Amino acid sequence: MILSTTSFDQRYRAISARDTRFDGQFVTAVRSTGIYCRPSCPARTPKAENVTFYPTSAAAHEAGFRACKRCLPEAAPGSPEWNLRGDAAARAMRLIADGVVEREGVPGLARRLGYSSRHLTRLLSAELGAGPLALARAQRAQTARMLLIATDLPIADVAFSAGFSSVRQFNDTIREVFGMTPGALRLRRPGHGANGSPGAIDLVLPHREPFDSAGLFDWMRVRAIPGVEEAGDRRFARHLRLGGGPAWFELRRGDDGRIRLRARLAQLSDLAPLVSRARRLFDLDADPAAVDEALSTHRPLVPLVARTPGIRVPGAADPHEMLIRAMVGQQISVASARTALTALTAALGERVGESGDAETAGILFPTMAAIAEHGAEVLRGPAARIRAITGAAAALAGGELVLTLGDDGAQQREALLAMPGIGPWTADYVRMRVLGDPDVFLPGDVAVRTGAAAAGLPAEPAPLARWAATTAPWRSYLTAHLWRAVPPRPARTRATASKEQS
Repeated sequence: MILSTTSFDQRYRAISARDTRFDGQFVTAVRSTGIYCRPSCPARTPKAENVTFYPTSAAAHEAGFRACKRCLPEAAPGSPEWNLRGDAAARAMRLIADGVVEREGVPGLARRLGYSSRHLTRLLSAELGAGPLALARAQRAQTARMLLIATDLPIADVAFSAGFSSVRQFNDTIREVFGMTPGALRLRRPGHGANGSPGAIDLVLPHREPFDSAGLFDWMRVRAIPGVEEAGDRRFARHLRLGGGPAWFELRRGDDGRIRLRARLAQLSDLAPLVSRARRLFDLDADPAAVDEALSTHRPLVPLVARTPGIRVPGAADPHEMLIRAMVGQQISVASARTALTALTAALGERVGESGDAETAGILFPTMAAIAEHGAEVLRGPAARIRAITGAAAALAGGELVLTLGDDGAQQREALLAMPGIGPWTADYVRMRVLGDPDVFLPGDVAVRTGAAAAGLPAEPAPLARWAATTAPWRSYLTAHLWRAVPPRPARTRATASKEQS
């Protein structure tokens, strides 16, 4: 379903069918009206000779088009292409969504990607139709739209919280992008979901169906670190350290099937990075139709896909935290890893919020500096493993090891493998979770091999890896299906326990 290489005719058929699966993958600009729409816009299909397709809304802005008031293309799910691709443009899009331009400017973005600012601007303009400033401007407009609809903040507060340097710049951008004033845009919000609590957010995160939310909530539940995270059948919440200070957020699937984000932020300027991380954590920009269609062409996977349509690969809320959690979990059970991480967090994590307030009181995962300095006093197990964990934390804290969602995948893997105590499983698992790479396979993973055997696939690493190569570029989703295919353990009765002890 991903349309990065498809023809004009294929895209035109998609907008003629008003197919919601393609929302967020491109926008349709109509020269006769001067507006751009999402593919599923209910308006009459424009004549083909009046249509230009753009990969991003920023490119449409740069070409002089404004957003459709009817379908609000900025409110569509994001493109899955930025995870599927690993080139500089895709890496830049991930970093821009995480707020890097707002925090570090275009020079900071260029430095992270290994280019000069001028060369990066040329590259993105040629590839995406807009440079980094225009792409970041579109991000600010989207953040402002969310704040206008999800809060009762004064207009001036929305402007500065979204990253605009002045109210005038904010007003001009909103008029230019959405064709209406900020006040008029606010009036379009639903009657519910707005609130006036300082720092409080409540909004809907769009996604593509089908969506295996039950599997994600269950994944989070069995791995949740008490005090840091909570998870149930239909919700997941956690505390997180962001640029402006501590934050709390909750993802919940409502009875209407929509995913809602509730959050409390120390600074509302952290909203865009938080939304980006929440979307990545729950893989909300995935194209499940494309994944399911591709995997279903392999006979052994047909029953797995039928049983769990729309499976997702969980992401990471924080790259550094993800590496430590992966290293702690090496070669031990999920339950044992959770116990170790609970002890580490209880001893070294920062307590935040007000006692008795479930939404603000909690624990932040320990900083890398704290783990480097005191982790050996808390962690248990082989000395070499503890040294590896504290050494990785020290390297992250000191900047010797760089780990971000904008990394080149091959370079990130090479850097991780160069660290003592980090092997292929950990490096690949981190790449899958941090970068959102859809094409990572873990043939040495015990659960993957067990699930493969249950599905009638080879259970040994080498032949399993060869078979998995036929499912590229969706091997991360194959991994998720094989994890799900692991047969449940039989209930451990008293008689069984007695027999085992004898």
